[in-house]
Amino acid sequence: MDQSELFNPLKELFISQRSASLATLTNQSLPYVSMVPFALDAKAGRFIIHTSELAAHTRYLLQRPDAGLMICLPEQAGKPVHDLSRVSLQVIAHHPERESAEWQHCREVYLSRFPDVEFMTSFKDFHFFSLEITRVRQVAGFGSARTLRVEQVIDQIQQLAELQQKRPA
Repeated sequence: MDQSELFNPLKELFISQRSASLATLTNQSLPYVSMVPFALDAKAGRFIIHTSELAAHTRYLLQRPDAGLMICLPEQAGKPVHDLSRVSLQVIAHHPERESAEWQHCREVYLSRFPDVEFMTSFKDFHFFSLEITRVRQVAGFGSARTLRVEQVIDQIQQLAELQQKRPA
């Protein structure tokens, strides 16, 4: 399977899945994994999350911005679990200052995918993070694991946005 064929499962993951597993490091340098909803920032080719200070992962990201993000298709009855399409990304979390232009951009991107949580964006204990991709490992199915170039993945995210903008409402 060549690299171009791997992008179809990758695009499917980015479009069909709305949540990911986020891996952060605790104050004791232990791994901590949680679930976060995410939106795609097509303009910058990155992910946007919105998290509460009540969640441990928010405190960990504020202290240590290096993290991991895994997006995976759900299990399906009768299909082998080892064949699930998934992608693991190493990311750096950027925390924009509240009400800054960057914060406003993150808010717009996030609300375009999750309009029902607009009320939460005014809560002072909630934070936006933009997740800059630094490394990508994709498993497109059993026996087809590849490290992808970050630039290629960013390009795929940007293409997805163009496709979504061209779709009729």
